[in-house]
Amino acid sequence: MILKCNYCGKDAALVTGKDIYPHRPDLYSLQFWSCLPCGAWVGCHKRSKAVPLGRLANAELRKAKSAAHAAFDPIWKSGSRSRRGAYDWLSKRLNIPFKDCHIGMFDTATCAEVVRICNALGAMR
Repeated sequence: MILKCNYCGKDAALVTGKDIYPHRPDLYSLQFWSCLPCGAWVGCHKRSKAVPLGRLANAELRKAKSAAHAAFDPIWKSGSRSRRGAYDWLSKRLNIPFKDCHIGMFDTATCAEVVRICNALGAMR
């Protein structure tokens, strides 16, 4: 598998958690795709053969995705909706197909929209 960086177009390298998180021995065995020139990276599904969890992300996008998850995850973790139900709800609010509704694939603008939508839902409760 070859993964191209969505920032610079160069090939990403398959690395371990030791390369991404040298201060976290508990993550050393995990796999990541990393673009060394850009510093962008993405984790891999744990039970896969290097299947990325989303798109390569630079520091700005990683921060945006983290904020999106912080706003969105409580919706399904509270038990008020299933995880699938929450993503179905979000896909409708974003006006995108359910199959494309994955925070790991979003850009910074879409992550910001997720935060806005989820915060608006919280304000309505």
